[in-house]
Amino acid sequence: MDAIRVLLAEDNDVYCSTLELLLGACDGIHVVGAVADGVAAVAAVGALAPDVVLMDFRLPGLDGARATARLRDLYPETAVICLTAEATAADRDAVLAAGAVTLIEKGRPTEELVAAIRSACTRGDDRWT
Repeated sequence: MDAIRVLLAEDNDVYCSTLELLLGACDGIHVVGAVADGVAAVAAVGALAPDVVLMDFRLPGLDGARATARLRDLYPETAVICLTAEATAADRDAVLAAGAVTLIEKGRPTEELVAAIRSACTRGDDRWT
């Protein structure tokens, strides 16, 4: 089984570094890069071909919902999981309408995030099952 390739799109350096460290310790997950804004996330997906993007909801440039919509249009094979410190029902609806698999609050346990990453890769792709 191939490792799941993950791109981090997060503008908080400390949180991004923490995610990279935690996910790097998980079997079967490989962080291929990290960017700090929505425009860079779209470009990085084209260059790095990740399987999953962990996308902060509140990013400079393009916010998480708009960046997700652009990614889903350009790279429909790439799953997007949005992360947020807090989200309203309207935020959640916007991200899901844009094509994100789910929206996860940043304070949730790492196991929940890893499960979401693995789940995103089982949708119609037998490389991960």
